[in-house]
Amino acid sequence: MPSPQALAVRSMLQQMRSSQNLAEQSLETQRAGLDQMGRTIPKPDSVKVERTSFGNVPGEWISITENASTRVILYLHGGAYYMGSCESHRSLAWRLAQASGSRVALIEYRLAPEHKFPAAVEDAVEAYDSLLAQGIASDRIAIAGDSAGGGLTMATLVSLRDAGKPLPACAALLSPWTDLAGTGPSMESRAASDPWLEPEGIRKAPLLYCNADQLTHPLVSPLYADLAGLPPILIHVGYDECLLDDSVRLHEKLRQTGVDARLHIWQDMWHVFHSFPIPESEEALKEIGDFIKEKIPS
Repeated sequence: MPSPQALAVRSMLQQMRSSQNLAEQSLETQRAGLDQMGRTIPKPDSVKVERTSFGNVPGEWISITENASTRVILYLHGGAYYMGSCESHRSLAWRLAQASGSRVALIEYRLAPEHKFPAAVEDAVEAYDSLLAQGIASDRIAIAGDSAGGGLTMATLVSLRDAGKPLPACAALLSPWTDLAGTGPSMESRAASDPWLEPEGIRKAPLLYCNADQLTHPLVSPLYADLAGLPPILIHVGYDECLLDDSVRLHEKLRQTGVDARLHIWQDMWHVFHSFPIPESEEALKEIGDFIKEKIPS
């Protein structure tokens, strides 16, 4: 059974979805709304936030005062490639820093439609290169991301591999958006149970990011990429979300290509439930943190 807190958040999301027509909202309104959602969890005094840049990519170093680990997580935020910022994802980043005993490099890659594909991929790769240039060894780095940021994590890994660059130790994907063509059966089968996302909106959003003939490009939709040779990957997804099959099919393909891939389908959960202050998200972040600690020992 979901926790009372989870039931309350589910109800809130359902009310928001029924009362708001995102198609009629401006980009500025949608972006401000996601930023506001990210402010729901107060930042503890132990969290240090340092504004910086990673190459030419703006972002923040987020660390925990008592943490002396040399682990680093490059975090790629979600938001359908046209929303999201440090403001919207700072709370998720510091909670992940706590759970994993890591510093988090939270970046603000260029957003669509002002900057279409491949701008986000270029920025993620540049930020990773910047970490290496700072003397951080690739085997001390994990890449993580939620939703579009999960798909971008996969696109970044593929880009790094194809360029012959040293790969990070591991990756963690939170409800990754890996098929922007929207062909997963769960797009319809979970439509009634998903409290947040709707198939119609999921299928419209990609055209802000890419052209219609690019929807199955391997760096737009990593489900269609060659996935061989990638580092260990942990995937989390909610059982009740329309994008469930984006994770299930990705996991199957990763396993078929010999990648150490793990999939945890969280019952009664929705898209990127990790973002909300509920017991289930704390349990999920602990699992991600333990995975990163396993792959990047102290």
